[in-house]
Amino acid sequence: MRSLRLLAPRVASLAGRRYAAASVAERIEEKRAQSLVGGGERRIAAQHKKGRLTARERIDVLLDENSFVEYDRFVEQRCSDFGMDDPKNKISGDSVVTGRGYINGRLVYVFSQDFTVFGGSLSSAQAIKICKVMDQAMEVGAPVIGLNDSGGARIQEGVESLAGYADIFQKNVLASGVIPQISVIMGPCAGGAVYSPALTDFTFMVKDSSYMFITGPDVVKSVTNEEITQEELGGANTHTKISGVAHKAFENDIQALVEMRELFSYLPSSNRDESPQIETSDPADRLVPSLETVIPNESTTPYDIKDVINPVIDDSEFWEIQPDFAKNIVVGFARMDGRTVGIVANQPKVAAGCLDISASIKAGRFVRFCDAFNVPIVTFVDVPGFLPGTAQEHNGIITHGAKLLYAYAEATVPKITIITRKAYGGAYDVMSSKHLRGDANYAWPSAEVAVMGAKGAVSIIFRDPKEAEAQEQEYIEKFANPFPAATRGYVDDIIDPVTTRRQICADLAILANKKQTNPYKKHANMPL
Repeated sequence: MRSLRLLAPRVASLAGRRYAAASVAERIEEKRAQSLVGGGERRIAAQHKKGRLTARERIDVLLDENSFVEYDRFVEQRCSDFGMDDPKNKISGDSVVTGRGYINGRLVYVFSQDFTVFGGSLSSAQAIKICKVMDQAMEVGAPVIGLNDSGGARIQEGVESLAGYADIFQKNVLASGVIPQISVIMGPCAGGAVYSPALTDFTFMVKDSSYMFITGPDVVKSVTNEEITQEELGGANTHTKISGVAHKAFENDIQALVEMRELFSYLPSSNRDESPQIETSDPADRLVPSLETVIPNESTTPYDIKDVINPVIDDSEFWEIQPDFAKNIVVGFARMDGRTVGIVANQPKVAAGCLDISASIKAGRFVRFCDAFNVPIVTFVDVPGFLPGTAQEHNGIITHGAKLLYAYAEATVPKITIITRKAYGGAYDVMSSKHLRGDANYAWPSAEVAVMGAKGAVSIIFRDPKEAEAQEQEYIEKFANPFPAATRGYVDDIIDPVTTRRQICADLAILANKKQTNPYKKHANMPL
């Protein structure tokens, strides 16, 4: 009896622990279930009514099936002001879903803001979660994709939410050039929230569903008395065609996420990796007969540079960046013999392919991305010069044009250049010329490498119009052809256009082992 009395407290204690364990297990499952519905079924229904997916549905579409591993599912916001300490406002995971997963078997980190929880507003808890996945991505060398859908800073938290934004900005800057960073704007993105996407490598939007601006229409009206809608101020059309803030817009959430999977396949995981290479059935030594007739007989007749790009690259698959902005230059990713390359090409079909402010910024940033992540650059040149005019000069074409020059000069990745037709003036220098450490520079027989076109040149050299007209043919014979550059070694060869693909693929294979460095510096002072 005595032993039973001594055993009773131990039995009771064990039973209590079992009950507590069962209680904890129940709470865990309850919190997990709560995190799956975010702000609740009513808010999820509202999100669906707008044609938008929820934060978790977006992750499911983006990542390989069942590959997502979630972080910080039980994190809650910590604010106690303005009724935020009410238990119903403590939602597991708060307003963002974070974690890691795989796209076509390759590791990626992701955060997806949850608009159903306080409008996706940024709390200190959300910022900590985002910073954590960014830190891990940098440590292991994997890209980060942010799915943005947020009303901005959480007002109830005051300066804490602003501090959270600054913490994210700092991570964006540290990760820049280390791992690819992609932002997909899938709802509102206002105020301080816009700066994180602006610091990432690529920003994409969803038509009629997402918008970005520093100050909304109400503030604009109160300050400038200007009436404007959200779409006009910062919608996808505005940022893909006018401002250039966004790199492309898609019809809906699903198309945007599927396209991100495709873009991801072209990108290395970090700056420690080589440009990705896949198996291809497109022969590297394939000739391209269509290039024999692509250049018009008249040097001022426009043509579509994509009629040059598409038949040269693997399977004519070109993932264009900023297709609706600065259309006088074309940039994007393709593959040559299975290896990812960056394509930069003047577009004679638009503004005769002239370089202007927007084209210089667009191409300069793309070249710098390729150089940061070991992606070889193939440049197709048909440029009559920089766009003249007071609008360009007054808005800083000198500084902005220098950005593209700087990007090419700084780049140490393999650089292959094909001059298809015109290469005039300073624009000839800027477009990955031999003088900017071009590795392989070629001209087609139709190439003209000169200070300017024959008609303009002779009108300056000879003031008498009759004499100028008489001398025009001599100028054409002397300069409006590839020989002046070829005889000086400024182009390595004059090649038959049909052999262009074969030549590029051969050079890329050789240049795969290229090692080139720039002088040591803390960082350069590029012309911003």
